[in-house]
Amino acid sequence: MTRIRELDALRGFAVCGIMLVNTWQHTRVPNAPATSVDLVVDQLFQSRFYPIFSALFGISFLLFLRGNSRWALLSRLFWLYCFGLAQGLFYEGEVLTDYALWGAVALLPASFIPGGWAQLALGVAGLAWGLLAKGGGSWLIPGLLLVGMGLWRLNPPRSLLLPGFAASALVSALLGYVAFTTGDWNAYSVAALAGALAYSLGLLLVLRPGLSAVLEPLGRMALTNYVTGTALIVLTLPLVSADPTRWAVVGLAAVTIAAQALGSRWWLARYRYGPLEWVWRCLTWFRRVPNRLESGRDHNRPLPDSGLP
Repeated sequence: MTRIRELDALRGFAVCGIMLVNTWQHTRVPNAPATSVDLVVDQLFQSRFYPIFSALFGISFLLFLRGNSRWALLSRLFWLYCFGLAQGLFYEGEVLTDYALWGAVALLPASFIPGGWAQLALGVAGLAWGLLAKGGGSWLIPGLLLVGMGLWRLNPPRSLLLPGFAASALVSALLGYVAFTTGDWNAYSVAALAGALAYSLGLLLVLRPGLSAVLEPLGRMALTNYVTGTALIVLTLPLVSADPTRWAVVGLAAVTIAAQALGSRWWLARYRYGPLEWVWRCLTWFRRVPNRLESGRDHNRPLPDSGLP
């Protein structure tokens, strides 16, 4: 089974957005006046990228099960949880443990249900519960995981990309305006979800080989890039927080993403998996998994469990 390049590109796109938003969130000074950077990130990027990553995680769950047992998947989720615990030692707000727990609690039972409409309905119900009962945030993750699983099984036609993009962008803009003028959190959350869908569909509409070649390596090394990105945020926190203009947030995110894009491309020209992705696979299977490529830039060679980073 070869890698699905559009999924890798979408995951890489989500990694870029998450880096920007995480840098912005963790370097905010309490009670400081909002700058133009704060307003742009808050209205256009905040809460727009983790929904993409969450839906892709639900898809990856199914792709893993194509050639592996559910026991192997539970092992994989267990070690992801351990990665999250380790990251939590230095980074407040890690979400790897959430993905691992909800993967076991929500996705695993749902994987026994045939078809895709049931998972999609459960996902929408989960989003409503997370939004209305829990106030959104990370509580939307289980619903998003199930939505991703359901959509992958339903396999909607590509002809829906453009109308789907137009409709979701319109909903995001309208509800975003309502949230901005009224401060309604539910409107903001739904606007963010619609924005995540618009960004995803928009990227698929414009995705070309050049752009894909930049985003795919970032997506294939999503775990490594996420963890190293959060480590950089922690290390540079005093410096970035001291900038009253908040442009240091954009600078740090841009430099980190550029370095990760170049580093990921260089690494994957020599190895099948990123450093943490390789460790994750070795732990999952309790054996050393071959990693070094034997020849050249072979990005399309068959890879096991290729839907996961």
